[in-house]
Amino acid sequence: MNVMSDPNASRKGWLSLLAGSRAGDVARRWAALDMAPAYTTLRSPEIGGVMVRGRAGAIGAPFNLGEMTVTRASVKLADGTVGHGYVQGRSKDHALQAALVDALMQTEAADAVETALLTPLRDAITARKTDRAAKAAATKVDFFTMVRGED
Repeated sequence: MNVMSDPNASRKGWLSLLAGSRAGDVARRWAALDMAPAYTTLRSPEIGGVMVRGRAGAIGAPFNLGEMTVTRASVKLADGTVGHGYVQGRSKDHALQAALVDALMQTEAADAVETALLTPLRDAITARKTDRAAKAAATKVDFFTMVRGED
């Protein structure tokens, strides 16, 4: 699907960012945000499993790769905005914080949440990827062929 034609592209982006961030990073940024929105829990954080599917070469027939543990939660803010959070692993706090951030990003608090929480999380993920790439590059071996003097 074309991203430009998807009205939920930005929401998918922040939900993906929250799901892919470390639970400790989200917890630290959430605490620093210092927001305590009034909310009710629609779905208490619960742990479950999902089947992960894959494709060979991204084009082959789909196959079951294995199972993964996920935690999900849903909240409703006092103004009626609903937020959902799905995260890998067993962190109930992470899922609840992701749901709260999802709900807040749909309100007038979105700019503050983006600046104080999402942008630093994005930067942390970029730094980890850069560090991992640098470590991998340090192990790179260049093979070359020497021409012997034989005719």
